[in-house]
Amino acid sequence: MSFEPSESVTDAREGLLTSQLLGSVAALLRFCLVTAGTFLGLLAITFFIGRVVPIDPVLAVVGDRASNEVYEAARQAMGLDRPLVIQFFSYVGDVFTGNLGMSISTGRPVAEDLGRFFPATLEMATIGILIGVLLGVPMGVLAATRQGTWIDQLIRVLGLLGYSVPAFWLGLVGLAVFYAGLGWVAGPGRIDIFYDGIVDPVTGLYLIDSVVAGEWDIFWNALDHLMLPASILGFFSLAYIARMTRSFMLDQLGHEYVTTARVKGVPERRVIWRHAFYPIRIQLITVIGLSYAALLEGSVMIETVFSWPGIGNYLTSALLNADMNAVLGATLVIGAVFILINKISDVLYRILDPRARK
Repeated sequence: MSFEPSESVTDAREGLLTSQLLGSVAALLRFCLVTAGTFLGLLAITFFIGRVVPIDPVLAVVGDRASNEVYEAARQAMGLDRPLVIQFFSYVGDVFTGNLGMSISTGRPVAEDLGRFFPATLEMATIGILIGVLLGVPMGVLAATRQGTWIDQLIRVLGLLGYSVPAFWLGLVGLAVFYAGLGWVAGPGRIDIFYDGIVDPVTGLYLIDSVVAGEWDIFWNALDHLMLPASILGFFSLAYIARMTRSFMLDQLGHEYVTTARVKGVPERRVIWRHAFYPIRIQLITVIGLSYAALLEGSVMIETVFSWPGIGNYLTSALLNADMNAVLGATLVIGAVFILINKISDVLYRILDPRARK
């Protein structure tokens, strides 16, 4: 004997599905609008920074010995004689079409330069954040569960060093000890000159491109060059992640439900990782996202010390050469990365925490 759902039940189900679909569409539209508004604000900030800095982009192109006629011709060709509002909308249009201008330093389009330099920074920062997460999270948990012991004090000291030691000093010491002294790692640069140009840049990430091409010698050489700068970046992210994990864990371990679980005889490992650590994973997503974005943006000194051809090194050279197109393009990419990582963190937050979906 079969029972067919009544018409009212079917209508209720259809209404619920329609309501859920409309809610998802509305959430997607809000996400797109907020992202677009944030990116537009970033464009406005970078544009007006380029107009208020005490650097004349025309002089950077024609030189300070150019005649007035040449100066005015270059100024008109660059569109700087138009009203500021028109310049801004023209700038927005150029950005959305991928036109970030020409770099004075390299003589190539800025978008092309960023496509070459950003993967190097991305590769180093990604390895760095993996080191920071894989070591920092367990260290923070261990410090919280061993509060007041020598283990806790040691981890807190390491965290303090990560906040206080200058990046350039640690990079120089690392080169002196592990490269020049012990010979455990390769020196500055991204790869040995002998291997340069052998692998076609598919993604721009040497580790991935070399594996795709089956060039394992190049893979190990690139990894050898990468490990020291990535480990130093990982140490700085480790310090922040371990400190925040310890703080979150101490707060959770003080809750009554954790005490109740221990009184009931729940194994300590389960108490720590299921009852205490599980709720803080949402907070850690934000911490890890911010740390990752900071590595992508703040690796300038490490790239300079290790002669790493990344976006930080590119931005430094552009600043020294008064190359405003390159400076604004690099700043725009870094800001866009911050926005993207924050939005990904928001999405993961909503996936892991049902309360955030309301």
